[in-house]
Amino acid sequence: MFRFFRPHVVDSLKGYTRQRFYQDVGAGITVGVVALPLAMAFAIASGLKPEAGLFTAIIAGFLISALGGSRVQIGGPAGAFIVIVYGILERYGLANLIIATAMSGVILLCMGFLRLGTLIRFIPVAVVIGFTNGIAVLIMVSQLKDFLGLPIHTMPADFFGILRTLSASLSNYNGEALGLALVCLAVLAFWQLALPRMAGDMPSTKNFATIPGSIVVLVGATIAAQMMGLEVETIASRFGNIPSDLPAFAWPEFSWNTAKFLLIPATTLALLGSIESLLCARIADQMMADGPYGDRHDANQELMAQGIANIITPFFGGMPSTGTIARTVTNVKNGGNSPVAGMVHAVTLLVVMLVAAPLAGDVPLAALSAILMFVAWNMGEWHEFVHLRQFRLPYRATLLSVFLLTVIVDLTVAVEVGLVAACLTFVYRISSLSRAEHVQADSFPELAGHETAVHVHRLYGALFFGAVKLVEAIEESLPAQAVVLDLKNLIYVDSSGADALLALARSCKKKNVRLIVCGLGHQPLDMAQRSGLLHALPDTNLVTDLSHGLALALGR
Repeated sequence: MFRFFRPHVVDSLKGYTRQRFYQDVGAGITVGVVALPLAMAFAIASGLKPEAGLFTAIIAGFLISALGGSRVQIGGPAGAFIVIVYGILERYGLANLIIATAMSGVILLCMGFLRLGTLIRFIPVAVVIGFTNGIAVLIMVSQLKDFLGLPIHTMPADFFGILRTLSASLSNYNGEALGLALVCLAVLAFWQLALPRMAGDMPSTKNFATIPGSIVVLVGATIAAQMMGLEVETIASRFGNIPSDLPAFAWPEFSWNTAKFLLIPATTLALLGSIESLLCARIADQMMADGPYGDRHDANQELMAQGIANIITPFFGGMPSTGTIARTVTNVKNGGNSPVAGMVHAVTLLVVMLVAAPLAGDVPLAALSAILMFVAWNMGEWHEFVHLRQFRLPYRATLLSVFLLTVIVDLTVAVEVGLVAACLTFVYRISSLSRAEHVQADSFPELAGHETAVHVHRLYGALFFGAVKLVEAIEESLPAQAVVLDLKNLIYVDSSGADALLALARSCKKKNVRLIVCGLGHQPLDMAQRSGLLHALPDTNLVTDLSHGLALALGR
């Protein structure tokens, strides 16, 4: 069992000391405080009640830390899911969101059991950056309603629909909500950019710099709205009070007819969740590399933990979950060194919810929108647009197309188009690196006078479906006596390449031309054996190097 399913906590607790426990508890409490406003904000932005985010951070956060393959990764609701969750809610409803989330968990669990965790790394950087920046733009646009205090009850899920709805209500903006949101945004920017520099020059401000900016904004905006009597919408005025008890298990209405339509949304959730969590785990590995606990994460175990969390959490009122970069970085920076910190973070959120849930109802939605705006801005890698000129056209086209399709059309379509474009670019690039060289008499003097009777070709690179034209060109101009193929520099042959070589062997046999193959080794040799190419050639026509092959072709 432990061969396929071994949570990192099993190894992390070996030699666990009291000092490390205290560090984990301190880091976990800090992360719990950071996660509190983000969990509620992500849920509200996704079209759910704020408690859905809290339930997810508590249940999924605990399960991901307890069962995951990373020492320090923190799980919970993430901004990347906002657009997808909102779209599923608009199109299929809450019951089907629960089913889609559970289905995505099954997909993640299967990916982990099938050891597919490393395949996520093959998704091109251009695709990841394109849809990350696109999601960030959509999050910012979706938050304009609460940022401006617009009286809009329901928002469409598509980009142009959002813009039309916003423009139609723009004249009804709430100046008090806008002012509060702008102040919150300014405080967040100051807290992240200016305060750390001040702490270096003024040690007295160092303690303030350790307080999460989102908590400062959340508490400050709530107190200011109450004291100044601001007429702004709050969590309680829109959603009612947050429950101060544990969530109950709820089984939604289920039918296989519905499940068929949810396969694509569920796959999108699983794909995005796997990318987000494994990218986050890699960042955590880099941050922990110089410390005493710098072991790498287990990608497959992490996927299995993500899968279990997404299977269980939605039936207790939660939403999709994954690894979260901001909370994971906070965990590492505050001394978290084992999965215990992540479990403490979940317990901290549970205690806060049970004790202080009624107070959360007074939080202004304008403050949460400002927090999400800032999260979205930090989420995007905007400098990549500035540096696009440094890259080749295929990279630029892939990144921009994925970005635009994510914003304008749909994330699923964007990822599909991006992967297809990246695959085509890769095929073209590899095929251009593969080449066939016609050896002339100036390289081998013994060929002099035999150029029309004996053709010698060297193949370089990979002989795959995108490069079979190299062998087809040889087949189209067969000599009278012999063809010598030097495959010493061939590093890879796929089934299409093997078929092309077999076709060449049949054509040579049909026209009574001797085919001599030189230098087969490693993977090309294995493919030649499995495809039947070796059986199609006499043993005497297989030699180790070109010199022997040329002598054989010339009858020497």
